[in-house]
Formats: sequence, C-alpha cells, structure tokens
Amino acid sequence: MLRRVNREIEDDAPSVSAADAHARAAADRPTTEHEAAPARLPASLEEFLAGIGTRAFRFAELGLRNRDDALDAVQDAMMKMLAYRERPAAEWTPLFWSILRSRIVDVQRRRTFRLRWLMPAPEREDTALDWADDAPDPSRAHEGREAYGKLADALGTLPARQREAFTLRVLEELDVATTARAMGCSEGAVKTHLSRAREALQRHLEDWR
Repeated sequence: MLRRVNREIEDDAPSVSAADAHARAAADRPTTEHEAAPARLPASLEEFLAGIGTRAFRFAELGLRNRDDALDAVQDAMMKMLAYRERPAAEWTPLFWSILRSRIVDVQRRRTFRLRWLMPAPEREDTALDWADDAPDPSRAHEGREAYGKLADALGTLPARQREAFTLRVLEELDVATTARAMGCSEGAVKTHLSRAREALQRHLEDWR
C-alpha cells in the first residue's frame, strides 16, 4: 500500500499549479448552508494516507529541500501511522502532521550533528549542541548536500579503524561505549581514532571549506 502511495506522490508532485488552482477555486467559492457540513472522514487509514500523500511530500520538501529526503520522511511517517489504525479517523490528520514534522526535525538535527563534526574540536567533548530548529536558507541547503558528497570521498581516504570510529560514532550516532564494543577496543582507543579521523577530514576538506 505504501509503495502505491509513494508512486502517487511522485506522479502527482509536478502538478502543483493545477491542484493548487483547484483548491483555491474551491476555497473562494461562496458556501451555502448545505455546504457547511464537515468534510467526510476517510473510511480507512489507507484512504487517508492516499489522500494526504502529495501534500505531505510538498510539506517535507519545503522543510528538507531535498526530494529523496522528503520521500523518505513521508514514508517513515506513514509507516508509523500504521500503529494508530485503531484510533478514531478524526484524530488521524493532526497525528500524521505531528509525526511528519517530528521526522523532518529529526533529519535536520542529524544533518547538523554530522556537519558539526567537520568543525574544529570544542574544548570539551561533551559540549552541548545547539538544536535550534532554524530552517536552512537555499544556499545553506546546497552547501549541506555538497558537504555529504565531499565527506563520502574523504572517508574513503581514512585508515580502516579511523573510518570505523567516525562512521559508528558520528554517522550511526552510537555512544563511545557502544562504539568501543562494536570495534573491539577500549573507549580511549575510540576517542583517539575519532580525533585523528576528524583532523584528517578537516585537512582533506580544507580547500572546500
């Protein structure tokens, strides 16, 4: 069902002007007593998701400024909605938008977390990150996408242990203890590998920065 909805999102996404024009025309039309009745609730969760998919994609794309990330966010939100199938249909709309927004914020925070590791190391490793939910402007979004490509190339130049430490600790967001268990080494070794990886990545990306 979700694959069908996602196909409909991709097929319908380009036709923004026609759909919006129809919606505006309906909104501008004078209402009568008979038209004041509340909208019909969807008969099933599948019907609800099929009807909201395209709007959800546009909302996510505005927040993430990346088509693939937007599609992933919408699909994740739809998957989570399946757990609320038994909720009253009147609750589905606010619940879905809340889930989708949370997913968008999560993606934005992950981007911030990863890119912050390319900056000079703070005085303390446990310095709190600023999770301010500021939407990036178009130039920052472009730089973020370019950074991921550069980062992937740079990771390929690292020694295996440094690459493992950076991937597990930063990209997978594991804590130091879990990373150490995964790598079969001490927590101190993880910190050493991570510090060297960060320094190497900063040198590798110096020209781009």
